[in-house]
Amino acid sequence: MTIRAVVFDVGECLVDETREYGTWADWLGVPRHTFAAMFGAVIAQGRDYREVFQEFRPGFDLYEQREARAAAGRPEHFDESDLYADVRPALAKLRADGLWLGIAGNQTVRAGGILRGLFSGDVDLIGTSDDWGASKPDPEFFVRVAAVVPFAPEEILYVGDRVDNDLRPGKQARMRTALVRRGPWATIQWNSEEARTLPTFRVESLAELPGRISEFNSPGR
Repeated sequence: MTIRAVVFDVGECLVDETREYGTWADWLGVPRHTFAAMFGAVIAQGRDYREVFQEFRPGFDLYEQREARAAAGRPEHFDESDLYADVRPALAKLRADGLWLGIAGNQTVRAGGILRGLFSGDVDLIGTSDDWGASKPDPEFFVRVAAVVPFAPEEILYVGDRVDNDLRPGKQARMRTALVRRGPWATIQWNSEEARTLPTFRVESLAELPGRISEFNSPGR
């Protein structure tokens, strides 16, 4: 089957989260370098990234603290300046090639609103875990993705930066997958067995996707 739809993860796929995690370090009163080091250690150990917060503040509730930040006038935020440089050109080329495009990730209602403000004119769908009541790597998240994309799962390419949240459950949902090498997860997981064998494509930049998809879709490949 050919690839007819491309669905993108958000954090460290479209959005560089350096600023956002830096503001969490500030909120915790922890040096940003120290927070980043602990973040990498937790990922390398295969633990949930939310455990990073527990290391500095036991009992930390991420949902409650998001609300507290918002109440203090310091809500989660990202904008055009936080997008990776290859995002806009890649979306434009994929759209010109006739592919159906979507964005779907583990995001809050607030983040979903920001995404719609940034991308509503560029993609066919924007969905979040808060919208659907299911978060990656829960298989139900990918069931929801498949339900809203007007093509068979085998015709969907899900693009992300994580083996555990993106590649593994995406493949189990019968989708094609692409691993983009950036951000802490992809950097740490890049040379793992699953990172080498699970994805349909491994790319250094989203700019590679149009060509890779075109080659994949070519008759007699």
